[in-house]
Amino acid sequence: MFFGREKELKELNALYLTRKFQMPVIYGRRRIGKTALITEFVKDKKVIFYSAVEKSKKLNIENFGKTVLSVIDKHNEDLQFSNFMQILERVFAYSIKNQIILVIDEFPYLAKSDKSFSSILQSLIDKYEKKSKLYLILCGSSMSFMERTVFGYKAPLYGRRTAQIKLKEFDFFEMKKIFTKMSIEDLAKTYGTVGGTPKYFLQFSDKLNYEQNVKESFLKTSAFLYEETKNLLKQEVRDEALYNAIIYAIAKGSTKISEIATKVGSSIPLCNASIKNLISLDLVERQIPFGERKSKKSIYRLTNNMFRFYYAFVLENVSNIERGFSDDAYDSIKPYIDNYMGKVFEEICISFLWKMKSAKKISFIDIGRWWGTNSKIRKEVEIDIMGTINKESALFCECKWHNELVSLSVYQSLVDKASMFNYKNKEYYIFAKKGFTEKLKNEERRDKNLHLITYKEMFLN
Repeated sequence: MFFGREKELKELNALYLTRKFQMPVIYGRRRIGKTALITEFVKDKKVIFYSAVEKSKKLNIENFGKTVLSVIDKHNEDLQFSNFMQILERVFAYSIKNQIILVIDEFPYLAKSDKSFSSILQSLIDKYEKKSKLYLILCGSSMSFMERTVFGYKAPLYGRRTAQIKLKEFDFFEMKKIFTKMSIEDLAKTYGTVGGTPKYFLQFSDKLNYEQNVKESFLKTSAFLYEETKNLLKQEVRDEALYNAIIYAIAKGSTKISEIATKVGSSIPLCNASIKNLISLDLVERQIPFGERKSKKSIYRLTNNMFRFYYAFVLENVSNIERGFSDDAYDSIKPYIDNYMGKVFEEICISFLWKMKSAKKISFIDIGRWWGTNSKIRKEVEIDIMGTINKESALFCECKWHNELVSLSVYQSLVDKASMFNYKNKEYYIFAKKGFTEKLKNEERRDKNLHLITYKEMFLN
């Protein structure tokens, strides 16, 4: 099943219509849907699709050669190639008169099997570029490798790409189009549990409720997502135990580097190096308070909700799961779901604001989270979402995922926090899971700068 990615498909098709040499590079974290996107794009076109294997140079030459011949020279399918140069030269020569797509999926495996591969490709691009109709797609999951060997200034392929697409997760409003039968509350919790990675959220079914989906997808030893984090880390890192400990610490609320190092029981320099690797894998991000370019208040958070949920809840229930007690495992998780959803709801609200900006229903330059010291009360405070509208105007938002109606005091607290900033005009947004008290609704009627929005209104908008 393919869905979404309209923008990426439009970009790929626009390049194809030029009938000139093109080399788009498609990369992103594993399971993000790169191969699905390419498969959808090439489905009605002539294509050589080669998925490289993490094996020897000889085996890749043999498999790549057979794949090429099966498309452009079936009469000579038994022909043996001795190197990559011969295979690629044949494709480039064919592309002078014929428009054809060559997809090299998992490009890092091919490049690692022969370190001269990128240089061979570079020389052939330079030789054939002006007369070729080849549409060459390089695709890879190892983002650090792709950035180093394709985008790096000293890399042989530097300057040869004609486009790059870094695939990211679907946001909540894209994902919700898939689950048409889920309750709106279950859908938010589903996003908080599996995030916007297609391979992960497609493990859930809208024929089941949230509890049933979690049990089927996480809380059984046979479940795909039960082993997924372990399998992914094994492919990407060496010291799996250290990375597990760091991710676990962040998932459990240790966000500063000093807190993480203490929790893990390791040195700050070693944790820093490991976190940099996790950032390159798109599993962790470094955040600083909105509006600050440099800050000593940086924190780290997991970018992938499936990893966050797994390390926050599933990992500590392994004993129950291994013995088949999925009901007991879920019962231990259930009381903490609403609290866990607090940060997830902030993500949904941020996506909603960007959606409203696209629809020209709201205007701002940028938005993000802010935290720091309120000098008036000498305490650390947080603003869920803050954004600049222009030099004189800003917006301030509070996001509440709980079952009680949001009261007037929440608005008063938000106004107090906003008073730390010297903007002439201030807009206030309060997002709520359930709704608002009458006093707060009356305040909205009185104050044109206050906007109250329920989750249901966001969902239906």
